[in-house]
Amino acid sequence: MTSIVNSMAYRNGQSLGEISLDEISEVIKQPDTFVWLGLHEPDDALLQKIQGEFGLHELAIEDAHHAHQRPKIEAYSNSLFIVLKTAQLESDQVVYGETHLFVGSNFLVSVRHGASSSYAQVLQRCEVGTKDLHKGPGLALYAVLDFVADNYQPIVAKCEQDFEAIETDIFKDRFDGLVIERLYALKRHLLELRNAALPLAEISAELMRLHEDLIPKELRPYFRDIQDHVSRLVVLIDGMRDMLTTAMQVNLALVANNQNEVVKRLAGWGAILAIPTVIFSQYGMNFEWMPELKWRAGYPVAVVVTLLGCVFVYRRLRRAGWL
Repeated sequence: MTSIVNSMAYRNGQSLGEISLDEISEVIKQPDTFVWLGLHEPDDALLQKIQGEFGLHELAIEDAHHAHQRPKIEAYSNSLFIVLKTAQLESDQVVYGETHLFVGSNFLVSVRHGASSSYAQVLQRCEVGTKDLHKGPGLALYAVLDFVADNYQPIVAKCEQDFEAIETDIFKDRFDGLVIERLYALKRHLLELRNAALPLAEISAELMRLHEDLIPKELRPYFRDIQDHVSRLVVLIDGMRDMLTTAMQVNLALVANNQNEVVKRLAGWGAILAIPTVIFSQYGMNFEWMPELKWRAGYPVAVVVTLLGCVFVYRRLRRAGWL
């Protein structure tokens, strides 16, 4: 079946190789043996087969068939059902997917939906790089959770780069709708990533506190490491979100300040123009010597007084910083 990515059996930490679906129910009955099965968007028939082989609860199978579940951990009689939000970069864009995990004392089943990296490399790393597979599916579960958490880090780094790229545009004193749009999109990406990452820390904390039958004491430090890693990541995300909010406020404040400066200049020029407006409106447009009627020096005196008044007001406004 193309939905089956891997189906491996292990005994005392040693690989027994691939097994078929029909062999699973017999293999997991053997002592010190567990099965690691990886699926990618399985259909209903395959999930029903998996349910029969592992004895999984029907409600968990129903959730695994229908994606778009919230991140959670649920305990059933013989297994745990865990839902994770995965995130990764594809063509410099952030895409999200889901991973559903069934964990029992002798099995681990991963079901991937949407954009999610294959866990085949996780399996290979566990087989080659560790001697702890004899600890059972708890170690395999840690490897998957750690892989999901590690994939969050490049996205945070990209968000930091995006913020630095637009930071210089933030402090311009003119309104740029594109900058605000980019800031808003970046803040939305950070919120989505936080909503994906934070439940992973909560799931790790519950695995440390409870479920001793699946997570022995010697494995708890591994899950504490995941919790610490994700918690630091969430703190970093929250800090970036606060910076983005502040940056948007600073940008809007600079724009408002620039508008105030424009209004001040317009008001200053309005005050200057008010002088000739008042004088010329008093005497009308048809000069014949004036002012005080029939005075031959009236016209040039009115013009000179107007110019002097305008220059005086201009210098005062200039000194006050309005022009």
